[in-house]
Amino acid sequence: TKATRKNTTAFAASTRPRDGQATIVVRIMPVPYSEAVVITPSVMTHRTAPRGSGRRSAGVGAARRRAAGFRPDHDRGRPMSTPQNPAPQAAPAWQAAPGPSYPGYTSPIPVVRTHLGNAVASEWTKIRSVRSTMWTLGVFVLLVVGIGLLTAAVVAANPTEGGTDGENPLAFGFFGLLLGSICVITLGVMTTASEYGTGMIRTTMVACPSRGRVLAAKAVVFFLVAFVVTLVSCLFVALVDVALLTDARDPSTGEWLKGTVGVSLYIALLGLLSLAMGSIIRHSAGAITIMIGLVLAPLVIALFMFSSSLEDLREALFEYSIPNQMSVFYSTSLTETGPAGWDPLWIALGVTAVALGGAFALLEKRDV
Repeated sequence: TKATRKNTTAFAASTRPRDGQATIVVRIMPVPYSEAVVITPSVMTHRTAPRGSGRRSAGVGAARRRAAGFRPDHDRGRPMSTPQNPAPQAAPAWQAAPGPSYPGYTSPIPVVRTHLGNAVASEWTKIRSVRSTMWTLGVFVLLVVGIGLLTAAVVAANPTEGGTDGENPLAFGFFGLLLGSICVITLGVMTTASEYGTGMIRTTMVACPSRGRVLAAKAVVFFLVAFVVTLVSCLFVALVDVALLTDARDPSTGEWLKGTVGVSLYIALLGLLSLAMGSIIRHSAGAITIMIGLVLAPLVIALFMFSSSLEDLREALFEYSIPNQMSVFYSTSLTETGPAGWDPLWIALGVTAVALGGAFALLEKRDV
């Protein structure tokens, strides 16, 4: 029974045998609220009329039931099972008029076409709200700044004859940056692979069905975060090292640019390559292992190649290993040949572009 203070829709049912079968006849009619029958799963009670209504309410209810075709069966004390043609009645007040359900309604939520900026804002919210980002970047800054300043302080406190004469003071920031790159690699992998591990990638794709837009937003946000944090850390270490190592030569403008902006771009691209690898592998531990192997394996393997027949391969591994390419930005190198100047940056850019292209292609073809 659906009851309100004004009208009540009552349902009455009776059975009538027909051709050996019991047919249920259901009648629906409006009755006064005071005559409503409230039905619960276990009990049926009768809602009595409010105090003071007297017999007038009951009489009105009985008149409406008779008008609807329900007359008491005096022989059996129940409604007649024979259908009766009800008299025409006006539509109840609650019946909806034809036309739109909510005429003149305007949603307070603006409906706009989404774009890459919306996805970037979403990914920025993600990356800054998870604790792993703060921990990983915190350790990165600690390694870069701590080891860079400690190395310069030890060299300044233990001067030797001709110690740092003619050396580039920015090169002492290389050691901390080499270890800190592991943190950037880890964060890059977790930016994509962690969502596959927790299943949140499904929610992300439901919110933004354009998969390429999601990956592009992740790449943009991560690259900017990694570049800014690396640039600030390297610039701080460079300024302090130059102040501590007074015997070293003054770096040129090109060396300042490569030792701060150039190496920061290289580290950000290395992290972006890790992000693409995490999207391809979809497993955090596996992608991190592959990236750490890519950073360290060529150099370690080359160190133990003692055979003269492998000399060319040994030189190639030395020249194109990631630690050696990072050292090029500080005007130092493990070999006399190989990448020089800004070459490591173009190499990293090409490899990262290929990896991101593969990640985009696989993301469109595979299920999430």
